[in-house]
Amino acid sequence: MTDQLIAPPTVEAPPASWWRNAVIYQIYPRSFADSNGDGIGDLPGISSRLPYLRDLGVDAVWLSPFYASPQADAGYDVSDYRTVDPIFGTVADAEQLIAGAHALGLRVIVDLVPNHSSDQHEWFKRALAEGPGSPFRERYHFRPGKGDNGELPPNDWPSIFGGPAWTRAEDGEWYLHLFAPEQPDFNWEHPAVRDEFKTILRFWLDLGVDGFRVDVAHGMVKEAGLPDLGDSGEWHLLGAGESPFFDRDGVHEIYRDWRKILDEYPGERIAVAEAWAPTLARVANYVRDDELHQAFNFSYLGTAWNVHEQRQMIEDSLAAMREVGAPTTWTLSNHDVVRHTTRLMQKIDGEAAGRKPTAVDDAAGLRRGRAASTLMLALPGSAYLYQGEELGLPEVVDLPPEVRQDPAFHRAAGQDGYRDGCRVPIPWSGSEAPYGFGPDGGTSWLPQPDAWADLSVAAQAGATGSTLELYRSALAIRRSDPALAPTDNLRWVSAPAGVLAFEREVEGAPVFRCTVNMSDQPVAVGRPGELLLASGPIDGTSDNVVLPPDTTVWWSI
Repeated sequence: MTDQLIAPPTVEAPPASWWRNAVIYQIYPRSFADSNGDGIGDLPGISSRLPYLRDLGVDAVWLSPFYASPQADAGYDVSDYRTVDPIFGTVADAEQLIAGAHALGLRVIVDLVPNHSSDQHEWFKRALAEGPGSPFRERYHFRPGKGDNGELPPNDWPSIFGGPAWTRAEDGEWYLHLFAPEQPDFNWEHPAVRDEFKTILRFWLDLGVDGFRVDVAHGMVKEAGLPDLGDSGEWHLLGAGESPFFDRDGVHEIYRDWRKILDEYPGERIAVAEAWAPTLARVANYVRDDELHQAFNFSYLGTAWNVHEQRQMIEDSLAAMREVGAPTTWTLSNHDVVRHTTRLMQKIDGEAAGRKPTAVDDAAGLRRGRAASTLMLALPGSAYLYQGEELGLPEVVDLPPEVRQDPAFHRAAGQDGYRDGCRVPIPWSGSEAPYGFGPDGGTSWLPQPDAWADLSVAAQAGATGSTLELYRSALAIRRSDPALAPTDNLRWVSAPAGVLAFEREVEGAPVFRCTVNMSDQPVAVGRPGELLLASGPIDGTSDNVVLPPDTTVWWSI
């Protein structure tokens, strides 16, 4: 492999901003920390654990939804966007969390769910109660059915959770829900919907949040007339392809309006798109300089663990974001996909990342997961961590059907409903469940494995070679090494077969090099300089180092 320098940006890079190189830690509130012993994590529990996140070395936390909700889809069915669901606490608890995070130097990003509401939202309840012709029905997608008596859905769109994307109301009209029937889609062509979400943004910005993660950012706008899919084009349930209900150009007008609001507030408030789009170029449209700030790089999450595909995806990702002057983002796990310590061993691609996993060799999975994480944290741009990955948690693959709570689990096809395995509450301390997640003797809303005692925060803190200490060290180096601060300064260097190597450099500072053995055999490499960090044990002399399979090393040259 020959040395290669990625071409310089084609647009002038904007001034450095906190979010361009941030490490953002995702908290799934019901699975992070339970303060009251009801088995469900909550906002006071999160507040109590903020010092842990400061010491871990992250820059911001992102909270999955905690709004008022019937919990038909774990909070992604919102009945009131301006209050907190009692199972998580109160608005006062949210204010205390935000203030506590800021006092520790952490920023707070909250989830926003604009594609759909709960069927218990006041607007939707009035739409049903008032019947056909109600002005509230115009705020959703109500349509008469097809067939002699309107007994067929208005079109052939499927729900992502399985079955048709339409449910018939008692009065005969049908309403659209691209997810569960309890999640009716808003009609974003209606001005009341657009105005409502502008006020929701301001409500939380006024409370001090530093930004929003926009759920289903590629949704909201549907093709006029809601045409059938038919055989007219390829599409994918998660939006990675042409469809009349995802990644429509009309969403960008919405985000330009939102950007104006965000820019009114001090402190660089941001918005992050969960945008599944058919190409990286389409994803880049969401982060043009007058729209959102970041977009999740799901293409990277689904990339296979081999030198060719990893290098190509890194190059493509940097190039796509460079065209619009935005930072690239990197993530390996989240609340919707199989944890990467398990997924990377199964060769599950991004398209199937949320599907049923099978057991793998936990030791081998952890070794590869640590190597992948250390590689990711060396890349230019912003990194997203999912709670518990810093502990090396594997996917919980053996949850019995009776405890599963993913709404798609008992529905046909769709997303398959196996997201519970990555949502099991994380272990903090102790030798038995709930491992400090809640009070001793308590429970957790999903059962924790017996083997997790050795993976707890208490078991790993200060332990040489633990995954937690690896993350702490990597994040400390990332924050202090000048070469790791710029957004776009990566160049490839030659390496043996099966090994990926690149450098990052700024004038006046040592060169940073990352070397990754992705092969299944030990590989000897020359020692280029001072060893900064290794994802696993390495062996070597003063001139040569033997990298075991699935090992990443950082050097200072």
